[in-house]
Amino acid sequence: MNVHRLEDVPEAREGRAVAMGTFDGVHAGHRRVIGSALDWARRHGARASVVTFDPHPLRVLAPDEPPKLLTTTAVKATLIEKLGVDEMIVIPFTPELSKMEPATFCTDVLVHRLAARHVSVGANFRFGHGAAGDAAFLQSRPEFETEVVPLVETDGQTVSSSRIRELVAAGAVAEAAELLGAPFILEGKVVEGAARGRELDMPTANLEPPAEVVVPGSGIYAARALLDDGRDVAAAVSIGVRPTFEEAGEEKVEAHLIGFEGDLYGHGMRIAFLDRLRDEQRFDSAEELAAQMRRDVQQTVEIAGGARRTAE
Repeated sequence: MNVHRLEDVPEAREGRAVAMGTFDGVHAGHRRVIGSALDWARRHGARASVVTFDPHPLRVLAPDEPPKLLTTTAVKATLIEKLGVDEMIVIPFTPELSKMEPATFCTDVLVHRLAARHVSVGANFRFGHGAAGDAAFLQSRPEFETEVVPLVETDGQTVSSSRIRELVAAGAVAEAAELLGAPFILEGKVVEGAARGRELDMPTANLEPPAEVVVPGSGIYAARALLDDGRDVAAAVSIGVRPTFEEAGEEKVEAHLIGFEGDLYGHGMRIAFLDRLRDEQRFDSAEELAAQMRRDVQQTVEIAGGARRTAE
């Protein structure tokens, strides 16, 4: 899948079927919107395109209280690529774009720049100055067809990025995965830590995620670590302040990669969270902590399996 910025988007003589939205998390509802555009493209010989925005519009419109993100643009691209579309087009969301009238956006961006023949959006999609543009407005445009995809519900609640953010922040990663259609992924850079894990014969990779993304709540998790060389390794992950060694401190994300040997400092890593094992807790000795960590590792192996050659 190709990824383009709007200013560098190539010509598409066959036209595009566009799935448009913020798509933070690429959850079940987003997947249905993208699937709608993909299906139209395959039936009509068009290019299947996902159009999204960066940064998240609310980081521009409400900068004092921006939402924590479920996915960086890079993770979003990885998830969208797996859905089989041809390209992802990233539109820079700026104050100027937010003031563009809906009709101007349709003409200048969708028609002239993107050659849209079809547009798929969720039922609650809004765009343009003052959020005046909506699904009905898109349907009124004669230049392209528009399909409005109903919102997805589970247990009587709409599947939404905000709902999933709350689940992730509470540590309910298994429940979040059900709504996402895939495990929640946290990416970041491996940085040096206090080497406490190595002292306990449980070396850990300390992940520093971007400040703008949501981090699962404090606790111990079964996960898989996706390394930047393509390896995929079962990992027991601790998120918290390490109360056995410190009275208080900054929350850390530490992953013990089961059966892995190597130096990851300075490298990128993604953690796919599968389930929450237990609360973080204080132990009376390092030996008690090490014994519990071994039990955590065993439980992680049962949930996550062993090492794989490449990330799925």
